[in-house]
Amino acid sequence: MTKGRVFKGLILGAVTLSLIGSLVSCGKKTTEPISKSEILLDTPCKVTIYDKVSSDVLDKAFDKLREVDKKMNAANEDSEVSAVNNQAGKGYVKVSDNTFYVIKEGIKYGELTNEKFDISVGPLVKLWHVNQRKENDTEPLPTQDQINQAKSLVNYKNVLLKEDTKEVMLKEPGMSLDLGGIAKGYAGDAVAEVLKSNGVSHAIIDLGGNILTVGSKTDGSDWKIGVQNPNNERGDYLGTIEVTDKAVVTSGIYERYFIKDGKKYHHILDTSTGYPVDNELASVSIITNKSIDGDALAKAFCFGVDNGLKFIESQKGIEAIFVTKDNKVYVTSGLKNNFKITDNNFKLMN
Repeated sequence: MTKGRVFKGLILGAVTLSLIGSLVSCGKKTTEPISKSEILLDTPCKVTIYDKVSSDVLDKAFDKLREVDKKMNAANEDSEVSAVNNQAGKGYVKVSDNTFYVIKEGIKYGELTNEKFDISVGPLVKLWHVNQRKENDTEPLPTQDQINQAKSLVNYKNVLLKEDTKEVMLKEPGMSLDLGGIAKGYAGDAVAEVLKSNGVSHAIIDLGGNILTVGSKTDGSDWKIGVQNPNNERGDYLGTIEVTDKAVVTSGIYERYFIKDGKKYHHILDTSTGYPVDNELASVSIITNKSIDGDALAKAFCFGVDNGLKFIESQKGIEAIFVTKDNKVYVTSGLKNNFKITDNNFKLMN
């Protein structure tokens, strides 16, 4: 999915966490896990089940992922989101209940974050097209006039809804939705429901690093999740947290970017300036009960450390880990006795 992760400030929250010691047997015989992987939502998706169930359950989980991809991926010309975008400034488009729900949640987070998160970021996503650019790119940067034009079309308040008929309209011609900052989170929750309804009590859903744990490990202990070191390759973590029935979602500047004239331009866009967010942060990880909430709130990245911590602390049941470019780590109060630094190059500051 064109990850238009947004926060009047943000796009494309690339996320990378890793699962550590996923199953501990404690001397007891355990069921051999089953898993399946596929590229969907423009990201590697993997579901691993630790219960004794038919592999058909994995097929049902990936059917759900394909359904979300088909309906909500703005890069898919036949998606419901594309249908809405194609009618911008012209009229309402009827969408499925699920797509309507995700768009409505996106608007809710636009309001909650005082316009920091914005699902109408599509024009800026298309203009920068970070996903399509090479690391050392020769293509010219967008001009200031192009940025100003695209930025003028970003306003979630111009996403109009008809609740009774599940119709959506973009008020201004040229507007476009990009649900990349929230649809993957919704997909994680939807897959979890599929698994639970088919007898699964212990599983890991990993959607390109957006991790959702179903239950605990089979021995009843917490899952140990590694938080990506933003300076190194995927799978190299700087610390760990232990969770059960939680989502862990990260937004960072280290995965999707290109370099032009020696400067890095990453995928996390500031919709108030039209440029990639420029602050002291390298990544933000959100820990919450629902993956859709974690996906949207990962854009707390754009607030920076101080305001980001205040914002997350004001949200009930939400915790966060903020990692700066100079390897300092800040955590919210609920993680004080949970998050553990495992890489001595990083320093826990609070």
